[in-house]
Amino acid sequence: MTTLADLPVVVIGAGPAGLAAAAHLVGRGIEPLVLEAGPAAACGVRDWSHVRLFSTWGEITDPAAEKLLAPTGWARPDAATCPTGGDWAEQYLQPLADALGERVRYTATVTGVSRAGRDRIVDADREAQPFTVHFTTAGGEERVLARAVIDASGTWTTPGPAGADGLPALGEKIAADRITYRVPDLKDPAVRARYAGRRTAVIGSGASAFTALAALAGLAKDEPGTDAVWILRRGISGSTFGGGTADQLPARGALGLAAKAAVDDGHANAVTGFRTEAIGRDEGGRLILADEGGRRLDPVDEAIVVTGFRPDLSFLSEIRLGVDERLQAPSALAPLIDPNQHSCGTVRPHGHRELSHPEPGIYLVGMKSYGRAPTFLAMTGYEQVRSVAAAIAGDIDSADRVELTLPETGVCGGAGLFDDQTAGQADAGGCCS
Repeated sequence: MTTLADLPVVVIGAGPAGLAAAAHLVGRGIEPLVLEAGPAAACGVRDWSHVRLFSTWGEITDPAAEKLLAPTGWARPDAATCPTGGDWAEQYLQPLADALGERVRYTATVTGVSRAGRDRIVDADREAQPFTVHFTTAGGEERVLARAVIDASGTWTTPGPAGADGLPALGEKIAADRITYRVPDLKDPAVRARYAGRRTAVIGSGASAFTALAALAGLAKDEPGTDAVWILRRGISGSTFGGGTADQLPARGALGLAAKAAVDDGHANAVTGFRTEAIGRDEGGRLILADEGGRRLDPVDEAIVVTGFRPDLSFLSEIRLGVDERLQAPSALAPLIDPNQHSCGTVRPHGHRELSHPEPGIYLVGMKSYGRAPTFLAMTGYEQVRSVAAAIAGDIDSADRVELTLPETGVCGGAGLFDDQTAGQADAGGCCS
């Protein structure tokens, strides 16, 4: 008779956190089954293969994964260098998936997770039932039973819209032919032609916006007429561009300085206090952005919307999740990462307990565990899955022994001022003042 312990642990997503979770499970003698919607490992990472990480190789590989890779002859690249997303996928993540072999299934899109024979309202004998995971493949619909489920599907497929209220701005969907929600690869001739000599709006204030601004500034030096307008919901202050030389991740600090140079050198014009409400068109088809106060900007040819990501929880609707009402992160984790309270770059060590839900045996890990919070680092995900794998194995002492030290950004937002256009100014009273 099959028992729960005989069933695999289903891992949703073959990205950095999902593959690391599988490696930790294998190391503990637990069989994982990784279900990946794409045709290869790390499809989300491959979408930004042209972007260089601000973390080094030494910070984006997992110890259990390295152990699994060792027999294949794999050697970690120079630990002090920062790879591109393409490097990360091809030199580490795909080899890791290959080492896991048939434990990874591609083009397998999870459509639902529940308890076998129990919808979310049924209490009777609930925890004794295995999870049932429904997914689709090229061959049709399938179902697998699992002792536990680790959702490492990320947030890449659900980017935030341009609308400041969290919904698409009026006209945003109609204007989709001139909007991208990714940092464009300007080394691609076709993509480069789309932005060269044209005016582009960049909506967002994080690392992706910095990357886009720096890339467009570089294009402007080679292609006259290339111009950017940077749209910010709040004002510009000393903390707008990150920690600079005070950032403990030098590449992250340098990225903010490159964005600042784009503004200072006149390649990008910053528009502050602008909360996008509508996107229209002029007679030539160019985009006209309007904010909630009625302000209208001069037309732009293209828009790059990089306002963050949010988790897709739709296929978990039959699972009893405990998520924060604002961040959509696990309830116990949310206070530790809430950007309404701080953005200091430090997160209290956390593991399986903070990632647990009212439904035992289900865990959201990796980028998805942060919900809408923007400050996730790969090393956070690796420590999360180490703790979760230990908990699933019944090694609670190891699961509880969580150690995590994240690099400081060197800046701090103000408590409760995350979307205030005056946030971060000298008199705003940040939490590290």
